[in-house]
Amino acid sequence: MNKGRDDLRIGREGIGLALTAALLFGIGTPLAKILLGDLHPQLLAGLLYLGSGLGLGSVWLARRMLHEEPREASLACGDLPWLAGVVATGGVAAPLLLLLGLERTTASSASLLLNVEGALTAALAWLFFRESIGLRIAVGMTAIGCGAAVLAWQASPDWNGLPGPLLIVAACLAWAIDNNLTQKLAGADPTQTAAIKGLVAGSVNLAIAVAADSARTDAFHLAAALTLGLGSYGISLVYYLRALRRIGTARTSACFSLAPFVGAALAIALWHEPLTPAFVGAALLMGTGVWLHITERHRHTHLHDPLVHAHVHVHDEHHGNGHRHGPDDPSPTDPVPHVHRHRHTPLVHIHAHYPDLHHRHGS
Repeated sequence: MNKGRDDLRIGREGIGLALTAALLFGIGTPLAKILLGDLHPQLLAGLLYLGSGLGLGSVWLARRMLHEEPREASLACGDLPWLAGVVATGGVAAPLLLLLGLERTTASSASLLLNVEGALTAALAWLFFRESIGLRIAVGMTAIGCGAAVLAWQASPDWNGLPGPLLIVAACLAWAIDNNLTQKLAGADPTQTAAIKGLVAGSVNLAIAVAADSARTDAFHLAAALTLGLGSYGISLVYYLRALRRIGTARTSACFSLAPFVGAALAIALWHEPLTPAFVGAALLMGTGVWLHITERHRHTHLHDPLVHAHVHVHDEHHGNGHRHGPDDPSPTDPVPHVHRHRHTPLVHIHAHYPDLHHRHGS
């Protein structure tokens, strides 16, 4: 088997998953704007997260009750600190900081500032989480970020008053930390992880809405918000987590940055909004960025340090180096995807690869 070619195929699958996550989230943005006409922002945030948690939690419980063959590794005790960090930063702190910032900042300024998230995510991935980011990927991320900025630029931004912009940048930093901490959970069951995040974040935001006497709604809008949350927040996050396994945090976040473009395209298709030069320019910039990611060739001699973890795997070059199997595990010669805790021994080799679960080196 050509290991480099196989890893490039898996990497392209990861890009496809990240783009699907962006598509689902992007579709949800204009639909959520419709619901904002009848629901308080804090209530809507809570219902969207809660719809994600309840829907995915039901799927996870159904699989357990039906004794479905385990295809994913469950969250372990060692994952709890990372999960707590993900929920606290991305599910609770970031939405609250964003809402506080939006109260003090114009819409055009807020839209531009939200593009900081991608840059902060990539910077943290490179500086603290040993993720390789070469010139090609940096240029691709810049092109995608510039495309999002062009798309968001609707008027001259108003920067009067520092508290609002600083709060939005703080929200972007919280989401950037969330994105990088989530990478630590990429090997676990994404449905379980997304369900827990949705349930906790939804409950917190809903409690804030109730405390502020902003939780009034009717059955139709309640059902609509929960359903939208399942698709745009829940299923989107599952795809995002699956992409993290294959292409790492920075590349997944860059592809996910296309979500505003998807929302704008849907608005043009559904509400016949004008096709502006800004939209065309953003499409060209973002398309260039995605092309640079898809055509990446990161290949060099690298060392795999000893590693113990659990995730879905088959017996390939990284998993065929003698790790032990229990009596219920497939034979080492069977190409059957399976889950168990296993140990990787040190390995030095060369092949093209992405920063997936087994390639978290910094160069």
